[in-house]
Amino acid sequence: MSYDIPPRRVVITGMGFMTPSGHSVETFWNNIRRGISAAGFVSRFDTNKMPNKLAAEVKDFDPTLYMDSKTARRCDVVTQYSIAAAYMAVQDSGVDFTSIDPDRTGVVEGTTVSGMESMFEGQQTYLKKGYRGLSPFTVINAYCGEGSSRIALELGIKGHAITYCSGCASGNDAVGYGLKMIQDDEVDVMVAGATDDTMAEPMYGGFCLLDVMTRHSDNPQRAMRSFDRSRDGFVLGEGAVFLVLEELSHALVRGAKIYAEVIGHGRSCEAYHSTNTHPEGIGFRRAMEKALRKARIHPSEVSYINAHGTATQSNDPIETKAIKHVFHEHSRRLAISSTKAITGHLMGAAGAIETAVCALALKHQELPPTINLNDPADGCDLDYVANHSRPYPVKVAVNLNAGFGGKNACLVLKAYSP
Repeated sequence: MSYDIPPRRVVITGMGFMTPSGHSVETFWNNIRRGISAAGFVSRFDTNKMPNKLAAEVKDFDPTLYMDSKTARRCDVVTQYSIAAAYMAVQDSGVDFTSIDPDRTGVVEGTTVSGMESMFEGQQTYLKKGYRGLSPFTVINAYCGEGSSRIALELGIKGHAITYCSGCASGNDAVGYGLKMIQDDEVDVMVAGATDDTMAEPMYGGFCLLDVMTRHSDNPQRAMRSFDRSRDGFVLGEGAVFLVLEELSHALVRGAKIYAEVIGHGRSCEAYHSTNTHPEGIGFRRAMEKALRKARIHPSEVSYINAHGTATQSNDPIETKAIKHVFHEHSRRLAISSTKAITGHLMGAAGAIETAVCALALKHQELPPTINLNDPADGCDLDYVANHSRPYPVKVAVNLNAGFGGKNACLVLKAYSP
């Protein structure tokens, strides 16, 4: 006789933010719910000769608050963001790794271009001084797995550490990996999240050539316009968000607070184009269908979707079409929003920051807004929670992201109940 044994339940017990929208849970959520955009003019380098001028940059960051000054000097800024966010997530959770079997812990980080600042600076130094002018830490910082390794070292996480790279789906895939590890009884606690720093000058210039960033610059906070007829691309962002994922009974025994429960992860690859989304949204569709199936959730049970919503000409109507395909008539009753116009598009960290948004929406029973949406585009005819948040009994939330190369990832969360 076989039994359908439900998987071990996984809850979020801690959050850490190093983002343009704030460095604490309270500040971050306040900016999200009020729709306060972090977009501004690029301050790191001169954009006079570039067609794009805007970014959402991390402000007032002091790495020595989260690591010693020697570590801060050695690490790339993207790793500094990771350490800071992971440290704050653990502090918020109250979990004590010294009291847990080390083999029952782990860290997973998602990213896309980890170490870009160090590589760019190393190239500049090499051209001026030759190889003897380089720091040996150039190699370490260029290693895409350095972030998860350094977090494990700083926090004393001795189970295992791994880095995921699946473009803008990296954050969702990192959280999904942590979910699966706990469900499969490999670990009890996972520090899971993502980081990205795409503000190195050559990287920003490359995005200019891809023509995916907004050229509206008269009012930075109103520049990104997801699902709006006047949309012309996103505002690039940077930063890191980490979550503490914990097996439910482990969390309850130590009296941990619980933000939300993570119940499903689905991913897909379109194998269609290096940057463009399939016109029928087949990757979005398959990722959502897989995530809902693994979560054992019927589409009609979903209350809210945090959409990829990049404000590019192709993404928004295609994503809307995919949502309609998966949710059918229920799509008209769904609340959908894109919070990227508030936070900036954090690329590999987008899934992590938007998973946190979903968890906080479930915790506070409030739908975050899609700001700057005044004239919905053709094909964008659903409820996008335009411009203002609203109280709502959110029971199940979905986070959807897509990355270059047709990689798609979807997470399903639900409001925690005993």
